[in-house]
Amino acid sequence: MEQRKLSVPELKEKCRLLRKHIIEMTTAAGSGHPSSALSMVEILATLYFGGVLRYNAKDPWWRERDRLILSKGHGCPGLYATLAEAGFFPIEDLMTLRQLGSPLEGHPSYRRKLPGIEASTGSLGEGLSIGIGHALAARLDGLGYRVYVILGDGENDEGQVWEAAMAAVHHKVDNLTAIVDFNHRQQTGEMWDVLDIRPLADKWRAFGWETLEIDGHDLEQVADAFARVRRVTGKPQVIIARTVKGKGVSFMEADFSWHGRAAKPEEARKALAELGF
Repeated sequence: MEQRKLSVPELKEKCRLLRKHIIEMTTAAGSGHPSSALSMVEILATLYFGGVLRYNAKDPWWRERDRLILSKGHGCPGLYATLAEAGFFPIEDLMTLRQLGSPLEGHPSYRRKLPGIEASTGSLGEGLSIGIGHALAARLDGLGYRVYVILGDGENDEGQVWEAAMAAVHHKVDNLTAIVDFNHRQQTGEMWDVLDIRPLADKWRAFGWETLEIDGHDLEQVADAFARVRRVTGKPQVIIARTVKGKGVSFMEADFSWHGRAAKPEEARKALAELGF
């Protein structure tokens, strides 16, 4: 089902709103990963509201839908906010994040618990393999959907990512696009201090993937990258999106200490003021 494609100004406003939801729900929960969600907002907004993903919020399990798998599952507040804005479930449910009995768990849980969730993720390194399975299923079933997988840059430390990368090329899985949220920060420090994976784009190219590098906060670059990967045949594609952890909130930006820490109420008020709320 084709979705209305928002203009760039409309997408910018949607991004601002998604960041508001991320701050509010993690502060209400008193836990979560706000900075890891904030870094991928433009990617999520473009996928769901920029005319990229085919989906039907009223029929979440429509067979022809495109699939999005959030392999960096700890960033799920961003995905939850996006799904709510897209109409998969009521926006007020966002404030139940991490509460006992809520389907908005600390990592995405299997789709039957929450509409729009395609896989349980959060054990880093597994999402790309799951995505290959979905993409090959489309081929076997004769369906035309595409599969998108969002990975963290630290997640690229995992060996399973590279096993999956080889498998996808070997099987010419060209309806699969990986997006690396390359924000340079991990749970315990700077990426280059924990385990330096640079030059990252060269590694993906060496494994045989069509590789694009973009500014992950430039909506026009993000949209152009998604348009370009759709034209690639015979091999999978990866978009290396350079981003800023905590984007949009000055005291969170590029500070790895916010990886698994929610803002306190007074900090949340400051963050929301910066966002214009």
